[in-house]
Amino acid sequence: MSHAPVPAPVRLSGPLLQDDPARVYRDMRREHGSVVPVVLDGDVPAWLVLGYRELHQITGDPVLFSRDSELWNQWDRIPDDWPLLPMIGRKQPSILYTVGERHRQRAAMLTTALEAVDPYQLRHYAEKFADELIDTICPKGGADIIAEYAMLLPVRVLARLYGFSDEEGPALVTALNDMIDGRDRAIAGQLHLATSMSNLVAARRTEPADDVVSRMLADPSGFTDEEICQDLMVMMAAGHQPTADWIGNSLRLMLTDNRFAASLFGGRNSIPEAMNEVLWEDTPTQNVAGRWASRDTQLGGRRIRAGDLLLLGLQGANSDPQVRTDGAALTGGNNAHFSFGHGEHRCPFPAQEIAEVIARTGIEVILDRLPDIDLAVPADALTRRPSPWLRGLTDLPVTFTPTPALGGTRA
Repeated sequence: MSHAPVPAPVRLSGPLLQDDPARVYRDMRREHGSVVPVVLDGDVPAWLVLGYRELHQITGDPVLFSRDSELWNQWDRIPDDWPLLPMIGRKQPSILYTVGERHRQRAAMLTTALEAVDPYQLRHYAEKFADELIDTICPKGGADIIAEYAMLLPVRVLARLYGFSDEEGPALVTALNDMIDGRDRAIAGQLHLATSMSNLVAARRTEPADDVVSRMLADPSGFTDEEICQDLMVMMAAGHQPTADWIGNSLRLMLTDNRFAASLFGGRNSIPEAMNEVLWEDTPTQNVAGRWASRDTQLGGRRIRAGDLLLLGLQGANSDPQVRTDGAALTGGNNAHFSFGHGEHRCPFPAQEIAEVIARTGIEVILDRLPDIDLAVPADALTRRPSPWLRGLTDLPVTFTPTPALGGTRA
């Protein structure tokens, strides 16, 4: 009796998901089911969970599927310079890897610090920095919206909310992007970010201000400066790059899909619709590392060993045909996507709100200031970064009628 050959694990690196991730996820699902064996850089094995129900199961059971990276059964194979180390983490005292009651205390500290952000002040900062960025490009009649706008706006707003000076923003952007890309400059980027956070925390420890860092330091739960630095790094990375890609991916959709054409000429109703559709169909955070099985178990018909790494396939789950049987009908006002995670380790609600305000304001300002904006290249010429983790455009070249800079004179 002959057995069908077992499909080889999928190599989750390089440009695999760059061009047509929807097709790749469909192929994975057809060959492997909802839990896919993959190998990461350096032939490190893991599981990629694409099933919507399986992802609910993992994120809803933090004991069996733990955030404690010390459980990983592959640590003896991981070199100190492994480029994915900043994404997956080892012995980092951050909220990402804290479990149980201590995690709940830290989540409460972060939520309290972020909830105190004044929504009017937040929108003011977002408009101010968006206008400043548009001022640099509006006289030129053309720009790359990714490099000259989307990649600069979220971190400038977040840095101001946290307590950084505006001058420190550009270097933080570079460090964050290096860290998130998971390539040769990942460790250096992480080091710059850590040093910047440490310096800010030390300054606010001696001289508190009305900012997120000072509110975190005032929390009575007794977190160390190192723990707060780690949490700030997590918040900055999770808040900047996905928000930049949310802006870029939403503008790409609005510039290439006729359904959104009206909003480019003064309409505003379809901006939130485009943003929500992106979270379903083209979410910035495609895959997340990770969870670790605390004991042998079964998931999606797979035998998962204690210490195995499971990657959360957020985009794969969003497009799971078992929950998307009616095609695109789950978009619109439906927010049951996995783009902000699920369970106790999901993105805190006030952080989601901050990201949405930054992204929506960024899109509104650019459409207000450059009302005849159009793509400078054919839509099929647009390319994506090769990261299997975050999905964003390498560039978004546009043209528009040159206009004079406002120079801070917006009413």
